Amino acid sequence: MNRLIFSVLLLTGLSYAQSGNEPPPRENLPAASSAPINLNDNESAREARALLDQAIQALGGQAYLTYQNRQEEGRYYPLHHGQTESTGIPYIYYLEYPDKDRFEVLKVKDLHIIPGAIDIGGVKSNKVEIALIHNGDKGYETTYKGTATQDKVELDRYLRRRQHSPEWVFRKWINDPAVALFYVGLKVVDSKPAEGITLLNANNDSVEVWFDQTTHYPIRISYSWRDPKDKQKNVEEEAYDHYKPEQGIMTPHSITRYFNGETSQQRFISTAKYNLNLPETFFEASVNYDPEAPPKRR
Repeated sequence: MNRLIFSVLLLTGLSYAQSGNEPPPRENLPAASSAPINLNDNESAREARALLDQAIQALGGQAYLTYQNRQEEGRYYPLHHGQTESTGIPYIYYLEYPDKDRFEVLKVKDLHIIPGAIDIGGVKSNKVEIALIHNGDKGYETTYKGTATQDKVELDRYLRRRQHSPEWVFRKWINDPAVALFYVGLKVVDSKPAEGITLLNANNDSVEVWFDQTTHYPIRISYSWRDPKDKQKNVEEEAYDHYKPEQGIMTPHSITRYFNGETSQQRFISTAKYNLNLPETFFEASVNYDPEAPPKRR
């Protein structure tokens, strides 16, 4: 039977070849749709988007979405294993959206008003002891020795934080059609009833945001990454608290950073200002010092 079928097919093909006629054309397949796929056309995504919209309005709406820069002053506390011996380091932080900032550590000195009777320690001066400057994907560190390129590991950590910052989440991530939104659900976060969402981009990178159910302010952002050396997963988080209005924008005055569950830094903001007239050179730096270079002989 198989031989008979093969013979019929062979004779049919030969007859088309001898007659000069082409075989009948195949039916055309339906054309692939050129319409973009809507990743967020589902109930979970719509719930997540509603939370994002509520948060933006609570933070100040267009005033929050369109501010160009901000300045904050306060004290920060570096921590190791959740502990610190610092009494707080005064700083000034300037941020210009989307990719420039300047973090200045102010010099602290001890003043003795009446030696042996009244001591006032930890008084800040206007002198900048350390300045960290970021412009695009470049980082610089300025000290009394000069300006050097920021350590690569520290720069990578900073760039990772910036990519998952509230500014980038609310201005970049949510406007990217390749980002998928997911509603996570309810839980208690930092002693507050909260609702959470996850945003997943085209690079399989995700960020989780939790919102206070009452105020709708973002209270915690979380993201993870794998160390290129040991391939271990690391989780970084930032928690935001003590929101206050500043020029129509609700601004957190307490920011706590976590690394793998341990507190790594705290910032307490005393003043915050928006849309300042900052010179462009404020975020520029010229390298004139190499910390790895051997000391010069005298």
